[in-house]
Amino acid sequence: MELAEQEQRGGRREVVFAELDSLTPGGWVKRRVAELLLGERGEDGPVAAEPLTASLRDRTLLLVLDTCEHVLDECGQLLGELLPEHPKLRVLTTSREPLCLPGETVHPMSGLPLPDLRGGGPHPSGYLHWDAMRLFCERAQSVAPGFQITKENAEHVGAICTRLDGLPLAIELAARLVGTLPLPDIHDRLDKSVSLLIQGWRTSDRRHQSLRAAFQWSYDLLTPGEQRLFRRMSVLPGGFGPDAAAAVCSGERTPDAEVAALLSRLVAKSLITPCSDQPHRARFRMLESLRRYGHEQLRAEGEEPHVHDRSTAWLTERTSPLQDTSVVSSHMAKWLRTEQSNLIHALDWLSRGNDERQLLLAGALTIGAALGEEPGVPSVTRKLVSGALGRTDTRSAYRGIALEGAALLAGQEGEYDEALRLLRQAVELGREGGHQPSLSRRLLLLSLVQETRGEHTAALTEVHECLKISRRLGDDLMTSVALSHLGRHCLFRGDAPRARKLIERTLPVLRAESPPRHLSAALHTAGALALERNSLPEAEKYFIELLQETAVPSDTVARAVEGLAVVAVRTHQFERGVRLMAAGLALGASPLGLASWWQERVRTALTTARQALPAKRCEHALALGSRLGPHHAVRYALGEEDELPSETTGGSPLSEREWDVIDLVVDGLTNRQIASRLYLSVRTVETHIHNIRTTLGLRSRAHLAAWAAQRDPRPDGLAGP
Repeated sequence: MELAEQEQRGGRREVVFAELDSLTPGGWVKRRVAELLLGERGEDGPVAAEPLTASLRDRTLLLVLDTCEHVLDECGQLLGELLPEHPKLRVLTTSREPLCLPGETVHPMSGLPLPDLRGGGPHPSGYLHWDAMRLFCERAQSVAPGFQITKENAEHVGAICTRLDGLPLAIELAARLVGTLPLPDIHDRLDKSVSLLIQGWRTSDRRHQSLRAAFQWSYDLLTPGEQRLFRRMSVLPGGFGPDAAAAVCSGERTPDAEVAALLSRLVAKSLITPCSDQPHRARFRMLESLRRYGHEQLRAEGEEPHVHDRSTAWLTERTSPLQDTSVVSSHMAKWLRTEQSNLIHALDWLSRGNDERQLLLAGALTIGAALGEEPGVPSVTRKLVSGALGRTDTRSAYRGIALEGAALLAGQEGEYDEALRLLRQAVELGREGGHQPSLSRRLLLLSLVQETRGEHTAALTEVHECLKISRRLGDDLMTSVALSHLGRHCLFRGDAPRARKLIERTLPVLRAESPPRHLSAALHTAGALALERNSLPEAEKYFIELLQETAVPSDTVARAVEGLAVVAVRTHQFERGVRLMAAGLALGASPLGLASWWQERVRTALTTARQALPAKRCEHALALGSRLGPHHAVRYALGEEDELPSETTGGSPLSEREWDVIDLVVDGLTNRQIASRLYLSVRTVETHIHNIRTTLGLRSRAHLAAWAAQRDPRPDGLAGP
């Protein structure tokens, strides 16, 4: 409507607007358009083409057909007659699927842009730059005139908008509840049902009176096969690929060969969405509100138990290899993290009984989470894992992997005594059941927990047993992993020559076959060994290789940054060394047995730097380094960041340099032009723009320019470039 009004106001086109949602199939579309174009109500019966064609002659017209999905064939037939005869005619349609006509250009409409809530969301002042937040605020003020987005409620509003996937109708309906319910209650109740959102405007179309009515409109337009796939996919809240869809949906009424076609049709009808973060493989998701509606339909059809059982069987089949695997591959770890929400959903369903498959899925869930770049699982996971262990048969073949998972959770919480107890049970079950590959994995994990507790002799014993098993099985990869751990033990026990021999033996295998987490540990040991020999170029090479690895845990990144800090100090780059030490400390490091040995080297280097630098310069370097986030710290450590962010002033969340960049972005300068104007590298300008967008919660450079153009000048105390 806005676009049509702009065309009309500018005198570019005459506009005719045809609302079609109240029509039923049967020739009414042509009659409605004819009445609007001719300006008179026609007689009953077929509409002749000649008057329509004559009415369009010499007219520069924009015809808007609003809500076409239920009369697609009639719209297609009408436009197929009109468009070839009238080159000046332009047609804008709104529909939940394309008309599939020659010359059609499709503009998909997603939800309104949402704030990024990771890490607490953007600065509170930045929330209203997001359309979803602004819409919520405006509609809430219609029922609660004093409502404002504040520091106290911003995260609740952002969570509600995110929970509703930025859908404008859903946000409007939720905002109208502000006068009745507190914001946390609105968010919590949205997790239970779409029935809460029913307070539509009295003057709205019937399908916009509630969210359920809007969904019902789309659902009723589906074929039986499309409806069946739509409701069955609701048991996979974390998204799904064609393989999952086939496993859950194919059968007597839906042959496997038809599933891909049905998925394509549901995408075309805007009921499932391709995942943009999966560019190399097909994966889809349902908006959460739609998924909950689909689950209600699944329950109403009596299909819920059967479909949940099929999804559980598919997840069990995909996770079973963990039972016979020593080193979890990067591919499997990524798959486990991708399916995390689906695993949680299946576990929640299985928690109503004693099905032993919940043990396997619980272990898979926690192992996948622990192998991520930022280990961590939702708080509900621990309850699901402990519940699975309590409900199921203690003789189940899957019990060991669930105990392993529970131990990982305990370790993440710092409960090392509990982790040790659980791992000993898991190891014992592995010995009894003959699960040799997974037993070697649990022994290695047990040794790491013992290191954390300072039990180095016991930890070394477990490494030797792990090595014995992997050699007997001919498992070269786990043998190399175990040898690298043995090399690390040799290093902090003072046997550097043997440690070096072991690491040099294992690195080629780990580089070729190992997931990043095992290679990164060996690379750090290699770097530490080079520092012990004071072979600084070699040490730097290993630490840089470590930082260039993908999917490396943050604690390993911290130790690599510290390693480069020690190298910097020993090469008399004292200020750089201090900054890197502060950055490494801010990133944190895991409490492994190596930590005390390593920290002694880092402290010695810091003492050397303090003695070489004036006190104020040293403290300033520490302050700058401590403010670096992970991304900045790695780039600075690699020499890709040629300056550090300066302190912010004037109460602004942005630094003076970042404001300089913003001013030049608004002026329309390219990154290369900005770099030349400010005497920076192009890479540094790119980094500044990325960090500004992250701080303010802006999605693109265009959003940044628009945001800055609408604001007052930069805060006091920040001069221009």
